[in-house]
Amino acid sequence: EYGLAQLHIEGARNTEPSSAKATAGKQGTNIFFNVPANTTVWMSHGDHVETLPPGFIQIASTGNNSIAAMGNEAKKWYGFQFHPEVFHSEHGRIMLQNFLFSICQAEKNWTTADMQAQIELEIKKEAGDKNVFLLVSGGVDSTVCFALLEKVLGKNRVYGVHIDHGFMREKETATITAALSRIGFDNLHIIDASKEFFEALAGVTDPEKKRQIIGKIFLDVTDRIMSETARDPKQWLLGQGTIYPDTIESGGTKNADKIKTHHNRVDRIVEMIKEGRIIEPIKELYKDEVRAIGRSLGLPEELIARHPFPGPGLAIRCLCSEETSAPAKKIDTQSTTAYSMYQLPLRSVGVQGDERSYAHPAVITDCGLDYPLFHTLAPQITNSHKDINRVLFLLHGDPKKLGLSTVQPSFLSNERITKLRHIDAIVNDIILADPTCRHIWQMPIVLVPFGHEHKESIVLRPVESEEAMTVRFAELSNGVIEKITQAIDALAFVDFIFYDITNKPPGTIEWE
Repeated sequence: EYGLAQLHIEGARNTEPSSAKATAGKQGTNIFFNVPANTTVWMSHGDHVETLPPGFIQIASTGNNSIAAMGNEAKKWYGFQFHPEVFHSEHGRIMLQNFLFSICQAEKNWTTADMQAQIELEIKKEAGDKNVFLLVSGGVDSTVCFALLEKVLGKNRVYGVHIDHGFMREKETATITAALSRIGFDNLHIIDASKEFFEALAGVTDPEKKRQIIGKIFLDVTDRIMSETARDPKQWLLGQGTIYPDTIESGGTKNADKIKTHHNRVDRIVEMIKEGRIIEPIKELYKDEVRAIGRSLGLPEELIARHPFPGPGLAIRCLCSEETSAPAKKIDTQSTTAYSMYQLPLRSVGVQGDERSYAHPAVITDCGLDYPLFHTLAPQITNSHKDINRVLFLLHGDPKKLGLSTVQPSFLSNERITKLRHIDAIVNDIILADPTCRHIWQMPIVLVPFGHEHKESIVLRPVESEEAMTVRFAELSNGVIEKITQAIDALAFVDFIFYDITNKPPGTIEWE
């Protein structure tokens, strides 16, 4: 099961007397108190529990003959197959509150102020008498990190550097500089290293190699600036705005599989962490917690509420290929629902059962913009086709040409990045200006070297999330879709416009 599932809360089965039943609505030590008997939860697993251990009863199911939740009422032990901690488990936080405050009788005495005070103490301890050379992308994480370090250590001990790698959003560097300057962060130095990054990435198509190279070049540029400004590395720590999902997805925790290497978790960074040469004040926080800290620091909403943007930038939103592929393959749907499906000769990164997948996207056509259908159909397709980890809907383009379209040899050229940057700006301007799009947490635009005439296509990837560990694809109104497709079509750059209707899991937010 990957993504949304309907959880039914039930009584005892098979092994325990009726007095041990855990039913929704009963107060006391019931973990499902104030939770409806039927609720939506988030799944991500490739295995399941068939047999109850001694002393346990089944307390919830999802209708697939496996045990979705079990409890041992005598010992107050509970096991959930689903993830109550993520944003998309509808009543997950109530379940956790019941466990913490009713069953464990913990006190609710932890606040954002406490969290911030703890982080500030750790900054003082980790920095000691050293200064911090901070890499500032201009996103929420690095901006909050900048504010925390300057607050604790003072401006004289923090050297902020924004490295423009050439894969930024349109006018990003100027926007960042102006926004930070307005709130008093004038200790930011801009370095244009775009030529260096483009040269290092020339001819590279593998997504993991891209990420590794980008992380390495960031460190090479940092070393050069340190040398040119006569800074003794022994007196300086490298600061990064790393957050907890970066570490998890990079395989940096005990039980985490490597989904994709974040640029702030390449091998050399890991070694520097072991040597005590890195400081990452917010490394244990999720995105929503980072935003809360930013607001408590008095940072303006224009910076705190910005859509996240990946450190490698457009380099990982511009897919590449070394060779020409076979055409897209039509798949027999064997379904009573009216739609057609093609498997594209592309691959993208996903996460299935908490493990990395690198599989094909499927495109569905001939069914109209039907969101209830999409929410049901997309998980069914990825669950039943093991070589598919994403589902797209064809928004614009001739469906008859899908079976004639191929992937073409393409690389990270200035021309392709310029096209992608321009389309990204157009689409996000539309999204940010439209009040019906306030639910969109992030709007990646992906350029793929697939087509029949222009040999390029665009994927829209609007998502809803809070902490980035799970996402739902975000629904767009007909009016917004029409504006976007008309604006892109007028450029005559691409053959198809696809709409990524995949949740996470099984599809990560970014394609690479």
